[in-house]
Amino acid sequence: MKIYSIIIFSTENEEAVNLTGEYKLSDFGFFQRGRAEFLAGVIICDNEYPQRVALSLLSKILDEFLGKFAQNTRKQQTISYSELKNYLIKYQDPKEADQIIKVQEQLDETKQVMNKTIESLLQRGEKLDELIDRSQEISFQSKAFYKQARKTNSCCTIS
Repeated sequence: MKIYSIIIFSTENEEAVNLTGEYKLSDFGFFQRGRAEFLAGVIICDNEYPQRVALSLLSKILDEFLGKFAQNTRKQQTISYSELKNYLIKYQDPKEADQIIKVQEQLDETKQVMNKTIESLLQRGEKLDELIDRSQEISFQSKAFYKQARKTNSCCTIS
């Protein structure tokens, strides 16, 4: 999973103007999101990158960009926004951009641990059942031995 590009455009006029962007291109797909404030953003990523994560990341970037450069977007000029490079590096792993994926991964790990624990408990229960069966068998054998010993000893009583 990779992000290849993050771009921010001004769409105030009929022609979109590329305000800033960061690129790392090869095989890709893309997601776009427009803004009422005459901005549009594009994230280009591979098919494995989750769509929901890409769109929420793009919304976050556009909000931050608009907060920082609200007045400059209407000048239709290229803007230096160095944070895009950091986003491009940091969010290569979708878990960094989306808490839901992070929580889902933790849940999956917890589920695996619980399954192993339940499995070991079941094995332990089986072993306990085997021990109970053996104990009962030994108890029956000891009773039979006791009865046989009484029979054998009854013929030869010493007084």
